[in-house]
Amino acid sequence: MSKEEKNKYQDSLNLPAGNFPMRGNLPQQEPVRLEKWEKEDLYGQIRKARKGSKKYVLHDGPPYANGRIHIGTVMNKILKDMTVRYLTMQGFDAPFVPGWDCHGLPIEKALLEQLGKTKDEVDQVEFRRQAREYAAKYIDIQRSQFKRFGVLGEWGNPYITMDPLYEADIIRSFGELYSKGYVYKGCKPIHWCTNCETALAVAEIEYEQDTSASIYVRFPLAEGQKLPDGLPKDASIAIWTTTPWTLPSNRAVCVKKDIIYGVVDLDGKKIVMAVELAAPLFAKLGKPEPTIEATFPGEALEGLKVKHPIFEGMTVPVVMDDYVSTDTGTGVVHIAPGHGQEDYAVGLRYGLEVFSPVDGKGCYNANVPKYQGMHVFKANEPIIEELKEKGILIHQEPCTHDYPHCWRCHKPVIFRATDQWFVGVDRNDMRKKALEEVEKVQWVPEVSKQRIKSMIELRPDWCLSRQRIWGVPIPVFFCENCGQEIINDEIIKKVGDLAEKETSDVWFEKEASELLPEGTKCPKCGGTHFRKEKDILDVWFDSGLSHRAVCGRREGLYDPADMYLEGCDQHRGWFQVSLLTGIGLMDRAPYRKVVTHGWTLAAKGEKISKSKGNYVDPVLMCDKLGADILRLWVSSTDYTQDVVFNDKILGVISDAYRRIRNTFKYLLGNIADFRPENAVPFSELTKLDRYMLHSLEELRSEVTEDYEKNDYIKAFQAILNFCTVDLSSRYCDILKDTLYTEGRDSKCRRSAQTVLRRCAVVLAKLLAPILVFTSEEVWECLREMELTEKEGREGNVHLSLWPEEEKEHLDPSLAAQFAKIWSVRDEVLKELEGLRQSGRIGSGQEAEAEVWSDDPELLALLKEYEGDLAKLCIVSSLAVNKPENGRVAGKLVVAARRSDKPKCARCWNCSDTVGKNSEYPDVCARCADVLKNQA
Repeated sequence: MSKEEKNKYQDSLNLPAGNFPMRGNLPQQEPVRLEKWEKEDLYGQIRKARKGSKKYVLHDGPPYANGRIHIGTVMNKILKDMTVRYLTMQGFDAPFVPGWDCHGLPIEKALLEQLGKTKDEVDQVEFRRQAREYAAKYIDIQRSQFKRFGVLGEWGNPYITMDPLYEADIIRSFGELYSKGYVYKGCKPIHWCTNCETALAVAEIEYEQDTSASIYVRFPLAEGQKLPDGLPKDASIAIWTTTPWTLPSNRAVCVKKDIIYGVVDLDGKKIVMAVELAAPLFAKLGKPEPTIEATFPGEALEGLKVKHPIFEGMTVPVVMDDYVSTDTGTGVVHIAPGHGQEDYAVGLRYGLEVFSPVDGKGCYNANVPKYQGMHVFKANEPIIEELKEKGILIHQEPCTHDYPHCWRCHKPVIFRATDQWFVGVDRNDMRKKALEEVEKVQWVPEVSKQRIKSMIELRPDWCLSRQRIWGVPIPVFFCENCGQEIINDEIIKKVGDLAEKETSDVWFEKEASELLPEGTKCPKCGGTHFRKEKDILDVWFDSGLSHRAVCGRREGLYDPADMYLEGCDQHRGWFQVSLLTGIGLMDRAPYRKVVTHGWTLAAKGEKISKSKGNYVDPVLMCDKLGADILRLWVSSTDYTQDVVFNDKILGVISDAYRRIRNTFKYLLGNIADFRPENAVPFSELTKLDRYMLHSLEELRSEVTEDYEKNDYIKAFQAILNFCTVDLSSRYCDILKDTLYTEGRDSKCRRSAQTVLRRCAVVLAKLLAPILVFTSEEVWECLREMELTEKEGREGNVHLSLWPEEEKEHLDPSLAAQFAKIWSVRDEVLKELEGLRQSGRIGSGQEAEAEVWSDDPELLALLKEYEGDLAKLCIVSSLAVNKPENGRVAGKLVVAARRSDKPKCARCWNCSDTVGKNSEYPDVCARCADVLKNQA
């Protein structure tokens, strides 16, 4: 057939129309839509539309205002935006108030580096002014970046932790926790960064592999004491440690009650250690397995005195604790209460001195004269040398293990006992109450509940003090005369009110006398001269109070929030500190549901990092591909696990987007001439069309359930599968003949269009929380087709409601019939593919087929659908006959061949009616009738 003949009747066909382009041109079109949303105040319109409806509060965990956003923060905000948009479409009044965390070390360090100064060399008031400007700058940058990804929210009125009212709430909350007995000042070991010169919270610690000096040391028994029978007076108790620098602070050695300890001979010296660890130690020394000369339970050793390894003439006791193990070492632990949490706990029980002779820079002070001024990590080698000289070093070797590092400078940290402010997690049953509240909260995924429970069970008291200057001050005064701490409700009120009026900078600008209520006297000695606490509050305390400072204060929000949604690291961070402050202030959790997502990783499973060269700038990627592509990527991932992000994956997502977009193009193009008055009543739709509405209603129900469970990957997969298989591969492919060649107003065409329109409306809404720009583009096309009140006449899809349930569309028996029909169709298509591969046909319309089954039930179904089978299988004719030579597939027999009937020049089906009409001799009877009616 020549090109002229092929296109002879093209103008008579109902070809797709409309203005929905195949290419989205997202990088160019999305900014235009964003500008339109801004101009029309889309977020404000949504709030107004849902005013008075049931509320749902997803509380935004504040990102830190010190740099551009990365793919992890992008994923987080998109997940929140998808959740809020879905809730809004379900009819909830779901405000979204974004926030920023503004105080703390990262900003302080960055500014100090710019200035080339230390924190002790700057003017505090001026420095804090610059820090505010620095944070404000990055708030503006991040805000514009988040908006580029289509995230809606109160961007013009976010919550910011450095705002005066928020800072005042921090001060007031500290005072309330103090008055309730949760806050105290004490000297105990905490994580200390010697590089940043500040205490660190548990959430500010990262663990990295580090190699330390591992040593075995003899602690000789002191003279003149009564020993258990069998224990030689010249024996030594052997300990093992990976922190030689803590030996000057040793105040005891610790055994376990039920471990059996033995005396062994090592080169003529008697040493005491766990029996089961003696052989491994001797093997390290290259010696034969030792003979155990005497044994003792750990409790028999308690109370003995041993000589201190560093300080001459000093002895320390043998104590007991259950935390001692026989995993490695000697079964005996050296105790330095000033440098370890477990050591500190043991020291409390035995009344040991909390000795910590290390300054803020990590150097020994005058209490260790021999090593004064030396950094503790550099002291390991000279201490080991001293032990060798004294003849008490048994063995040394390198040990690689996980060691705590500072989250900001990534340098190893130490445990150091200093005077700090703490929240006592066991005071007033805070820990117990927190664990009880965990059980009441819904955790997604479920396993995350055990994660936070374990962390709360094991966490030490919360160290609130930071030895920095950019943060909210700890609002406590001290008597200059007697050192008594001064804090009460009246003081907190005045300092809080001043901060609310002038920001917390007022603490650094004014003298103590100007901050205290008039007439303040020391309750202990009556003194009237006071000094201010120099430390600031942990930045986690700031964000951990957002439930009170934001949810509990802002109109339209409430505390507890319905949902917190953050990364898995927040189990030891924001989730946990918010829970603790919630318990302390209100005796309950500040959230009802907690959703956790994983890390974003590079192709090889590495953590994404600029220094590793595997960093992908999400904003640049957005400008290249479009925000909808990255939003689709977020929805396509199992965010509860760690997620890989790279160009290859984005290529797969771009292909999925094209398939979804092409589906919309087909739907919209084929209903361009359809208006609500053209709709065919449900009862009069064809079986195929009713089946499609059944499938669509199943999809709507499934996707709704997925959104309810925050299971976006299942929603994405269901929608993509529906577009690819149910629509494109089956329904739309089958409909082409009906849509293109039947009469424009024919009932069968209008029946199909009725369903296509419903598909377009429902899919646009189901995808609206994910593809925010594309769904609006689809909605604009649908609005031009006169949307009904039921479909939604809103000017923007994001103002519309979720598709309503259509129970009457569900027909399980019809779906079961079509499941069998599709199996038959698949077998017919296999036959056609064989003919196509052999060159006997080009398209299925050039073929005719026969099917048969020995299964009476299937055969009856085939007979029932015989009139529709040719259309369903896209062949010119299909008869239910038992072919003589057919391919057998189970009980189904299929045969196909090239049709010998003439081909219609208009619909391309082969039919013996071609040539029967003298007016249109090259078309089939059906097409002749259509042409005649169009004339």
